Amino acid sequence: MPSAPCALRIVSAAAARYVTAMPLTVAAFYRFLPLHDLPRLRDDLLAFCRERSLRGTILIAPEGVNGTVAGTPAEVDALAGELDRRFALPPGEIKFSGASGWPFARMKVRIRPEIITMRAAEADPSARVGTYVAPADWNAVIDDPDVLVLDTRNVYETKVGSFARAVDPGIDSFTAFKDYVAGHLDPARHRKVAMFCTGGIRCEKASAFMLAAGFETVYHLKGGILKYLEEVPAEESRWQGDCYVFDGRVAVGHGLAATGWSACYGCGAPLSEADRASPLYEEGVACPHCAATLTEDKAAALRERQRQIVSARG
Repeated sequence: MPSAPCALRIVSAAAARYVTAMPLTVAAFYRFLPLHDLPRLRDDLLAFCRERSLRGTILIAPEGVNGTVAGTPAEVDALAGELDRRFALPPGEIKFSGASGWPFARMKVRIRPEIITMRAAEADPSARVGTYVAPADWNAVIDDPDVLVLDTRNVYETKVGSFARAVDPGIDSFTAFKDYVAGHLDPARHRKVAMFCTGGIRCEKASAFMLAAGFETVYHLKGGILKYLEEVPAEESRWQGDCYVFDGRVAVGHGLAATGWSACYGCGAPLSEADRASPLYEEGVACPHCAATLTEDKAAALRERQRQIVSARG
């Protein structure tokens, strides 16, 4: 079990209120910048993280770095300093939250062609991006009836929660965002677009793509939903529901506290309390989203795995 929490030196005062109440700290971060000698960088980052017993995933690519890593507050503090040193990524750009248990099983550092896959050369955040909007100013932007509010996340994320008035593209992967824009949006009609995503990284590319496609004014939420939920009081919030996150917590709410969502082991879909109450839900095997397509062979394998897990619990 991790050591007792300690005060962090570099996180914001708002983040520290939530982080220090938990034994583990989770840091989510990204930065677009040119990177070279990726194999050596991967080895250096992996060694740094493993020496400090950190767990999570860091992706590196020629265009930058993207990751979510968990550890004790002191070790995540050290990681934040290393990110600033290597990538000029200041602590104020990192989203910090707390966790009561390990949200990741191990530490991985992977080399990828892109840190967020879009496969659109014109979507180059190093050339230009849309207008950043601070969380404190976001409500005024999305309350404007002339602004199209666009959720750039995948459909399994949007079902957990979203902003009021937000349009859900209904996409299953970020690469499909290009097709949605081409088929449903028009620069002549949609003169003002405000986009958001979990931590801000998808909107960096999406805004660059839309500007290249001729859209006039493109706003995006700086720091993403996570920064908004960290900084904006619940009584002033336009957020509805919870925010899906890519770790064992599944979803967080205001104050970045973990909520009651879980994930289906069979298909990975986020599960609400109502989903788990469904007769189609079988722990560790299936849920209402995948029960109809589950083969007998896969069901048998998942049931055996679940049996072993229950047996190991004693």
